[in-house]
Amino acid sequence: MIVLGILGALIAGVAAGMGMGGGTILIPALTLIMGVAQHDAQLVNMIAFLPAAIVAIMIHKKEGRIDVKGMLPMIVLGIVGAAAGAYVASLIEGNVLRKIFGAGLMLLSVRQFIKSFRHGDKGKAAGRG
Repeated sequence: MIVLGILGALIAGVAAGMGMGGGTILIPALTLIMGVAQHDAQLVNMIAFLPAAIVAIMIHKKEGRIDVKGMLPMIVLGIVGAAAGAYVASLIEGNVLRKIFGAGLMLLSVRQFIKSFRHGDKGKAAGRG
């Protein structure tokens, strides 16, 4: 069980470093495999996100992909949104929060699936595939 948790955390870290959101892997791994309560899993995800985000930012900055001045509004709004989201999540029962999170994952999956058909092979043409 612990090995699965460690593997899930490793995969989530890789996904977070790639900008895909490690929580899409970490939260289900914690709740479904490790039996962690939804609120606790989301807290662990937020704590795990911070070092992963810092490392990813350092690497992307080194590669010249980050415009710090352009990021400032996103950083401020992200902090406000995270605080608001954490507050709202604290008001929601764990079972309901789990269902909301699952529904969100399903919607994102469907959106990504549809998007992959719309864009076809454009990623390959741009040298990304």
